[in-house]
Amino acid sequence: MKTVITAATLAVAVVTPAHAEIIESSVGGFATRHSAVVTADRRAVWNALLQPENWWSHTWSNDSGNLRLEARAGGCFCETLPAADGWAAGSVEHMRVVFVQPGSTLRMSGSLGPLQSEGLAGTLTVTLEDEEAGTRITWEYVTGGETRFDLAQIAPVVDSVQGEFLADLVAEVGDAVDDPG
Repeated sequence: MKTVITAATLAVAVVTPAHAEIIESSVGGFATRHSAVVTADRRAVWNALLQPENWWSHTWSNDSGNLRLEARAGGCFCETLPAADGWAAGSVEHMRVVFVQPGSTLRMSGSLGPLQSEGLAGTLTVTLEDEEAGTRITWEYVTGGETRFDLAQIAPVVDSVQGEFLADLVAEVGDAVDDPG
């Protein structure tokens, strides 16, 4: 999977009124947290969250239209890899859904992108909460385990990509508002 962080991506991260931080980093893992408040209601945000083909920006096939998310425990956040060079189509599981509380919480387990080939366990939890101005989206990714590289060095890159995912979801649902928290 090719991961490229462009100036435009960094600009979105800078101008999006959101909070982001690496909340823990150690030799064996790290956790990141991002949040943003959008004017859309929780139902609209939830519906958009469950349609990653409309906003998820990193895929193995370079086509987010190949993504699907089954929002049920045991469901797959998967991607179809197109047939090529006489071979049948392939597939990749980005994450496995482990918890769904409609309108409130989506939790998935799996290591994303280049972390997938390592001995890591990752958990992504997206929560939605009502705010006076709309909906707060909190995006937390926790990963740990054994790798062939230093996780502390890759943590800022993964944190940036997680922030990009949230920024893309925010762009899909509408306007972000200044986040006081």
